[in-house]
Amino acid sequence: MSSRLLDAHLNASDKQEEVTLRPQTLAEYVGQKDLKKNLKIFIGAALHRNEPLDHILFYGPPGLGKTTLAYVIANEMGANIHVASGPTLERTGDLAALLSDLQPGDVLFIDEIHRLPRIVEESLYTAMEDFKFSVMINRENGSRSLTLDLPPFTLIGATTRAGNLSSPLRARFGITDKLNFYDIDEIEQIVKRTARVFNCKIEDAAATEIAKRSRGTPRIANRLFRRVRDFANYKGKDEISVYDALEALQALKVDSIGLDDVDIRYLMTLIERFNGGPVGLETLANAIGEEIDNLEDVYEPYLLQIGFIDRTSRGRVASDKAYKHLKIKHQGTLF
Repeated sequence: MSSRLLDAHLNASDKQEEVTLRPQTLAEYVGQKDLKKNLKIFIGAALHRNEPLDHILFYGPPGLGKTTLAYVIANEMGANIHVASGPTLERTGDLAALLSDLQPGDVLFIDEIHRLPRIVEESLYTAMEDFKFSVMINRENGSRSLTLDLPPFTLIGATTRAGNLSSPLRARFGITDKLNFYDIDEIEQIVKRTARVFNCKIEDAAATEIAKRSRGTPRIANRLFRRVRDFANYKGKDEISVYDALEALQALKVDSIGLDDVDIRYLMTLIERFNGGPVGLETLANAIGEEIDNLEDVYEPYLLQIGFIDRTSRGRVASDKAYKHLKIKHQGTLF
């Protein structure tokens, strides 16, 4: 089973562990050094002025820590956090109920904010700018608009598709930052921290092997750690050795750089069926039986990051590095 499939089917225990693993402060948060440095200044300045932090938009591939950062910011500000997801706010009444619970200085975190319905998004504008919210009240003799005064609050939005946000919404965020993939050393630190949280010993070499296969993504690193721990515990071990890690990762079909079976099918289909491209994403998705959004949001960012594919105006193209990794003959060379 692929690491992404595991990621998509978390059980209740895994979800609780995700909460347990979250760092509470910027000092505990590993990676995103430039972003953390700026956030420390913005938070310190807001606290000095006794004001809420400006509205923040985080964007980037899934699993890089956008939600975790929202919790860290709320904790650093000494504020309560209210959490919602764009698709769940179907009507303005849903948003009104959420906003009416806010206290001065609270943080409102909206994940997948690019999926807000347009009517809900537009009603959010005045709430962000003027801390006022207008809602229509329907009565027997007609309807009227009711304006609610809101306490000053900080909206933190998270999205994997910043380009899908409308310009008016994007312009209302005072702070906009992209989260980048983590390097192997940072992921290794995260794996070791996870092991400490779970009171599980792990060899340095084992942590390194997990980090190398985590696609620069903390969420994947933590999932892989849990499954590797399962393999070790099944054998009655309380410490994860490098041999346990390699055995588990092989069983999970995660290769030396973190590609799983979906990545391999993507690349093999692109190379063997479509001669390396260019080919449109919709055609490629249909060929391998995967959803377009899943490929574009979850798989392609890493394949682009490591230089295995290119996006062109005519479609996706496999790079020489992909051929080399898969040991497929290309341009007269056999790897």
